Amino acid sequence: MLGDVETNTVSPVFVGRAAELAALTDTLARAGAGEPQALLVGGEAGVGKTRLVEEFLTAARRREAVVAVGGCVEIGADGLPFAPFATALRALRRALPEELTKALAGQEGELARLLPELGEAERAANDEHGTARLFELTARLLERVSATRTVVLVLEDLHWADASTRHLLAYLFRTLRSGRLVVIATYRADDVHRRHPLRPLLAELDRLRTVRRIELDRFSRAEVGRQLTGILAVLPDAALVDDIFDRSDGNAFFVEELARSVECCGGDSSGLSDSLRDLLLVRVEALPEHAQRIARTLAEGGSTVEHPLLAAVAGLADDELDAALRAAVGANLLLPAPDTDGYRFRHSLVREAVSDDLLPGERTRLNRRYAEALEADPSLVRADERAARLASYWYAAHDAVKALPAVLQAAVEARRRYAYSEQLRLLERAMELWDDVPDAVRATLRPLDYAEVYPRCDGAQGASPLNYLDLMAEAAVAARFGGDRERALALAKKALRILSTESDPLRAAWFWVQRSYLMQSLSRGDGWQELATAQDLVRGMQPSAVHADVLASAASWGALHRPGPETLTAADRAVEYAQLVGEESIELQARLTRGWLTIDAGGVEEGLGEMYGVRDRAEELHLVGVMSRASINLPSSLESTGRSLEAVSAADHGIEICHGHGLPDSEAWVRANQAQSYFSLGRWEESRAAVDAAAPLARSRKANGLVACRRTDLALARGDFEEAEEQLALNRRHLGLHDPQPQHLISPVRHAVILAAQQGRLFDARAAFEAQSETGLPPGTQRYSLPLLHTVASIEADARGLPAMEAGRPAILERVRRHLKQLPMLVPVWAAYGVLVEAELARAEGEDTPDHWRRAAEAFAPLQRPYELAQVRHRWAEAILVATGDRTPAAALLRAAHAVASELGARPLAESIELLAGRARVALAGAGEEAPEEQAPDEPGPALDALGSFGLTSREQEVHRLVAAGYTNRRIAEELYISPKTASVHVSNILAKLSVSSRGEAAALAHRLRLYAVS
Repeated sequence: MLGDVETNTVSPVFVGRAAELAALTDTLARAGAGEPQALLVGGEAGVGKTRLVEEFLTAARRREAVVAVGGCVEIGADGLPFAPFATALRALRRALPEELTKALAGQEGELARLLPELGEAERAANDEHGTARLFELTARLLERVSATRTVVLVLEDLHWADASTRHLLAYLFRTLRSGRLVVIATYRADDVHRRHPLRPLLAELDRLRTVRRIELDRFSRAEVGRQLTGILAVLPDAALVDDIFDRSDGNAFFVEELARSVECCGGDSSGLSDSLRDLLLVRVEALPEHAQRIARTLAEGGSTVEHPLLAAVAGLADDELDAALRAAVGANLLLPAPDTDGYRFRHSLVREAVSDDLLPGERTRLNRRYAEALEADPSLVRADERAARLASYWYAAHDAVKALPAVLQAAVEARRRYAYSEQLRLLERAMELWDDVPDAVRATLRPLDYAEVYPRCDGAQGASPLNYLDLMAEAAVAARFGGDRERALALAKKALRILSTESDPLRAAWFWVQRSYLMQSLSRGDGWQELATAQDLVRGMQPSAVHADVLASAASWGALHRPGPETLTAADRAVEYAQLVGEESIELQARLTRGWLTIDAGGVEEGLGEMYGVRDRAEELHLVGVMSRASINLPSSLESTGRSLEAVSAADHGIEICHGHGLPDSEAWVRANQAQSYFSLGRWEESRAAVDAAAPLARSRKANGLVACRRTDLALARGDFEEAEEQLALNRRHLGLHDPQPQHLISPVRHAVILAAQQGRLFDARAAFEAQSETGLPPGTQRYSLPLLHTVASIEADARGLPAMEAGRPAILERVRRHLKQLPMLVPVWAAYGVLVEAELARAEGEDTPDHWRRAAEAFAPLQRPYELAQVRHRWAEAILVATGDRTPAAALLRAAHAVASELGARPLAESIELLAGRARVALAGAGEEAPEEQAPDEPGPALDALGSFGLTSREQEVHRLVAAGYTNRRIAEELYISPKTASVHVSNILAKLSVSSRGEAAALAHRLRLYAVS
């Protein structure tokens, strides 16, 4: 390794870019206030991105910010997984060793996948949550380490970034919420063609308001003149400025190279090339032979090459190597790489020019020499880079026999680091190489690495070599874990086409299960046909892990789509098979499903006991996927059975689990479930806070849909119908209709029915219910179906007496009754809803009595459901006033209901109570206030009393009775011997006094309150 080598900066003066530098510097003040900053700096190659960032970093250091820089590493056409983040974290570790150690506490094992120096990575969990966990923990690490001081993180050359680096950067830009942190990423804009993998990321980040983008333009003529003055240390002639500006077109790096060449030519620019590539190669060719050789060797080694590796490949004596390096560094072509004992080109354009000038045979031989040197001495490079670089070198050397094993081993390393996108790329490269490798070599390949419960092709338990189908299974899982579900589905389909000509039921069943999952996640269908095919394939076979997985998947599907006894039986079989083959992870998943279904079947204590047991065992075995699902399902099941307080506690535990393991999407589910429990308990502000905390954590469509559903619940109950409509639309946009799970369909239908009724679209409300009724409200959906039936019955009751609605009411009420009879009332909260629906059905038919509502109140009283109880008390008071006119018990009920509605902020309910209290002349007195005098014994009966409470005169009561009977103004005039005009005036007064807007509403009110005897 060379010692200190004198280098000179070509452009000692920073030129232009005042606005861009100001924008960058402004981020320091914003970050200092605790608001993380995210910037993208783009521009063509050589335009001055690095120089701008260097100038900014100098200013940041002057303000005592900690700076960490990492560059994306290019090895041929391959990027190293997470390379810039690893480099930046190393820099942070050197600058803030104590702070980083404290921020890492407890998460070293997971974050060792990014920074191997932290120690041994934790045993891979091998599930879809791995990448999300790693990303979330990285975000938290950066927030913690920047909590008390400004940290600037720079990621250079994003156009070379691997997919995992791009995904992590996007995650950080989306989720960072606190910390004095500035994240800057640079990229070459001219490299980002239409199909470049960076292009979709840039489009995504452009949509984020938190990300600013700076695009650097070329220099103007005046700026080129100032740049030349700095380089040449004298004021250049105007003709020279014109010439170099014309040749460089304002590209800062081209200006530097032209200025350098002018210096070498004694100030004469007449012989300079107009091609930057030719200009650079001329400078390389001016070097001594050994230095040229080193430049060509370094160009094929990657962005940076370690000194020991370069020495092994170059084949020069130490003195010759030092002399060659000194010459290249002195000519400002090469630079010692920061933070490593290697070298890099001063600018990537120089490396690309030298590499492009190599003959194909030279390039192949150089890559072979790199591969051979690294294979002979793996210690020549950092351990976390070794496998990827060896695979890249052998692939570029066009040696399939050597490349295939190296690529397969690199895929294993990528999986262990949760770099699933890189794993997939490497596995697809292995598929490309497969047919070029002899059978004898394929027989020596590594065994199957990881593909869930997929069986080895020869069924052996030992180290059997990889088969092509094994390779496709690994790739399908890698694609799914990496989020590329389209590619995973394509691989599953291709594998099934191959298997269609073979008798391989277990492997075919495994791929059908994959296809089912992918169809559901891509909203291409509900996945049942695929699962049914898998079940047919394994039926009658000996128990196996695949068989158990098929049964567990079918049971889980059934629990979501067709809950009931048959699905519970399927869950029992899945548990049995998983136990037989010793697959505890599958067993726990199946037991979780069985617990949930057992609760729906009425075995509440047994089902909950099983779910608690699964949660505890999963935590003991550290099965993150099962832990995550239990964290979601257990609080949900507790809430379903009316045990809302226990559900809140279970959700707190689940939030801790999900947060501690970096599972933001799962945490969003848990918090949204907790929001529902808070809503049930009447703790609506806590419900709102829970759903607000869930919203920024939600990543998946379903989690976002659930957040929107919870917000709709609150908005409807509080009378914010505009917000409810917006959230309902969001819910439907997120969840779609391709995977019709009752849990995602029934509540939005209830919301739509309420909104339609509130907007006066009663026929639309009926249609929405009828459509869901045809789809079904099966047993197991009580928690969603019973509130829907209550809503529909209540709306029909409110519409009683509207002539236009009469014709269809009996059919609707019959539907409600039919569904109600089919839903088992096995727990108190379901039974309470059953009583409530029966009361509303009676009200809809004009037959409800105070006893209906008394029974409903008694059912809800012990359940800690204050909102439902307030609704019941409101109706109970109304029934008492209609039936007996006794204000004393009605007043007590109305006051209790109003107090709850007011405390909750349930505006529609509170207004309904106030309207009824006003008509009944009941003061909603607070504690210590005097209630109004009760009616005298000789006052009229309840119907006439209710009429009087509206303030209708005797004549208006006669007119109202005829309006309720459907009379027109002309017929009313004829009946009462008055003029039609007088009848019209009476009708207008009646509408005003009743606070209704139409004759139909006035008629409905008369029928609902039984104001007039039926003649």
